Amino acid sequence: MIDGTAGVSGRRDADEALLDNAQALAEADPGGMLRHTASAGAQVRESAALAAEANLAVLADDGRPRAVVIAGIGTAGRTGDVLATVAGPRCPVPIIGHRSAGVPGWVGAADVVIAVSASGRSPEALGAAEAAHRRGARLVAVGAPDSRLQSIAEQARAPFIPVPRRAPARASLWALTVPVLLAARSLGLVKVNEADLAETAARLDADADRCRSAAESFVNPAKSLALGLAGSIPIVWGSSPLATVAARRFGDTLSANARYPVVTGALGEAGRGRVGLLDGVFGGLAEGERDIFADPTEDDGEGTRLRLVLLRDGGLNAEDDTDEPLAVEERRADAVQTLAERRGVRCDVVTAEGGSALERLASLIAVPDFASIYLALAHGLDPMAVPAITEMKELSNQ
Repeated sequence: MIDGTAGVSGRRDADEALLDNAQALAEADPGGMLRHTASAGAQVRESAALAAEANLAVLADDGRPRAVVIAGIGTAGRTGDVLATVAGPRCPVPIIGHRSAGVPGWVGAADVVIAVSASGRSPEALGAAEAAHRRGARLVAVGAPDSRLQSIAEQARAPFIPVPRRAPARASLWALTVPVLLAARSLGLVKVNEADLAETAARLDADADRCRSAAESFVNPAKSLALGLAGSIPIVWGSSPLATVAARRFGDTLSANARYPVVTGALGEAGRGRVGLLDGVFGGLAEGERDIFADPTEDDGEGTRLRLVLLRDGGLNAEDDTDEPLAVEERRADAVQTLAERRGVRCDVVTAEGGSALERLASLIAVPDFASIYLALAHGLDPMAVPAITEMKELSNQ
């Protein structure tokens, strides 16, 4: 055994039959990651209620800020990406994600810092909150109650939205995101109303039901997606800025839950170079040697291949001042699907649904979130326990 792999377990090949055995799935998921992920709709409702109890109205007392900085790492950092895409190109101020300790050097009294940490103790969020307080910037903090982050917010007399710590941070995206959106709404930067939140929560509930463990693979979109990705190198591209946020989120969960390497990004950027992956040694070159009569569900032993996942927005941007018109995004997505088909690279498509940007984003995130967990379970991996993360923290703390 290689030194340092004592805590590593699982199997190289996915056990596809396990996904249609609800009891086996429950036993393979002792930490309840599937259950935590299914709580996304409840997270939206609970966080909205908790944010309503915080004094967010005080943020508007000093008028519109010069800029908003979202300080956090990992899933907490993704909340800034969600805010920026929901606010859209008409947002009157820049929204800037900051994923290291402290705040940018230019931050001052004219700015707002939103520090986000599921645990309430990440160095990035704590450092940003302390720096914002020292510099006189308006501060909002989002995190676990009775944490160091809450103490800093109280010292600064800043709004704090408590997020009960019931799940790992990566399963708490919506619990962390909703307070950030509502803080931005108080500043007049984003249009998110109660109906949007209710519809988003309902969408997440519906997708959780479709992706439940008792639903068999042929009717469960998350299990089908997981089985398609098994043994591949996933490429996840988003057709629009909103879909790109979802693509990067899928990359996060595939890496953390299923331990898969993954390429993510915007379809527009891919067209400037990365689309060439479809021609490469894991793409067209490998697919050209595939036996066209072989069963596509069976491993033919010819090595790992690409699997393209395309998240299509089909959006609501017809009246927005967007950089890319909807028609351009749609043509580009059609073109990439055609390229993949010509090269024999299999492609899965998830299409956004919903009447608001937030609901559409939720529809692109929910099924992939579940798929990453099912893929982990098929490989005998506990999505809750990642030995490498624990070991890295121990080594770093030394």
